[in-house]
Amino acid sequence: MKKSIDKQITDFSVYLQKQRGYSELTIKSYRETLQEAFGFIEITDEKDHLLFNLMPYRIQIASLNAKTISKKLSAIRSFTAFINEQGSKVVLRGDESIKVAKTLPKPISHEHIMEALEKASLQEKLVVLMLYTLGLRISELSALKVEDIDDEWIRIIGKGNKQRDVPLLAEVKKLIDEYLSTFMIKKFLFEKNGERLSENSLRYMITKVFGRVALKVTPHQLRHSYASALLNSGAPIVDVSELLGHASMATTQIYTKLGSALKQQNYNKAHPLAQGEK
Repeated sequence: MKKSIDKQITDFSVYLQKQRGYSELTIKSYRETLQEAFGFIEITDEKDHLLFNLMPYRIQIASLNAKTISKKLSAIRSFTAFINEQGSKVVLRGDESIKVAKTLPKPISHEHIMEALEKASLQEKLVVLMLYTLGLRISELSALKVEDIDDEWIRIIGKGNKQRDVPLLAEVKKLIDEYLSTFMIKKFLFEKNGERLSENSLRYMITKVFGRVALKVTPHQLRHSYASALLNSGAPIVDVSELLGHASMATTQIYTKLGSALKQQNYNKAHPLAQGEK
């Protein structure tokens, strides 16, 4: 039985990589959790199914914080669902959910965003990607007009009616074109009965999309994710500030909470004495 479980964990890891597109780090986390868990989970061969009793494992990890326990149980559920989809029948015992804090640290990881998009409708996917790949405020997204969308750029009307142009990814432009060919849009990119969708309607859409993967995410967190991704990849803060529509770079620094590691990296690149030590 142990050998069979090990093989299924390997098959599951391949599935996560090829079918779900998960990162190697995420797959490693799943694999380590499952290998740990099945050192304690009791497996019973019933008449028409396998029974996985999670209670011995839950007792083992009971001292961990609620969020960590929840993530480990989620990995086991995903693995069990995979086994069932392969034609076997597995039933879990001791699988009761536990309460975890609903708030998440900012920003939202790319992996979590991609996971949520897998279960999103065309409109929901576009709303998420417009926020995540353009760094828009929810008010700016609500007010966005079709006429302001070009092949490679989008003109945004920000605070104080200040305009800024933000580059548009080809993948997102393709999704916009598909969306416009599906929905009868008159003026605003997101509208209903000729009127733009309200900020609250768009917020509710974001809540639904991430709620399906048990996450609580706000539009602002997606904007934060956009800014952090750019800064952590080495984009100049002056460019990021302009793309976000900030009045000053000081706001951008507060907004993105530049990490000490990134500051040290930039310092080492910029200061002549630091360069001389290489």
